[in-house]
Amino acid sequence: MENAILYLRLGLFHVLDKTAVDHILFLSVLAVVYTFSDWKKVIWMVTSFTLGHTFTLTLAAYDVIDIKSEWVEFLIPVTILFTAFANILFSGKKHSRTENSLNLIFAFAFGLIHGLGFSSYFRMLIDKDESKILPLLEFALGIEGAQIVIVIIILTLGFIAERIFGIKRRDWILVVSALVAGMTIPMLQSRIFW
Repeated sequence: MENAILYLRLGLFHVLDKTAVDHILFLSVLAVVYTFSDWKKVIWMVTSFTLGHTFTLTLAAYDVIDIKSEWVEFLIPVTILFTAFANILFSGKKHSRTENSLNLIFAFAFGLIHGLGFSSYFRMLIDKDESKILPLLEFALGIEGAQIVIVIIILTLGFIAERIFGIKRRDWILVVSALVAGMTIPMLQSRIFW
């Protein structure tokens, strides 16, 4: 039980830690296009990201893949910028079923990259002889819970911006996406490795 709590907490604080800015920024630009009335889509989006994250983390934990950390650390801000720019480009337009499917695909695909970012540390935590399945599932539950917390905060801020301060939805998406892009560019520059 103690190990279960360890990996669950590890998953929670992998996202909620103040140094996990990349996760928070990515979740912010993924969630800013939604409202509380889209809660089913939001749950699917968060779960898609967790599945992608867990899939590559599992492959890395079992030594199936091993990608240089420099590439992964560089690609993580690229995924954030890509999502922010997509929001800016499509803000104010009605989301079609196709765009919602694309959001799920982005969340899953970019989750694959983000999962690799934690793989080296996770491998160090797990004993070579220890079963990896349970820790991976516990870690995934922690990530899922933390992401839901972040998304609820973003949705709440959007609700307040629109309903209390009268900010138009399109403007809210543009401002948040532009802020995230602005915060991500220096992160990207600092991770250029060539």
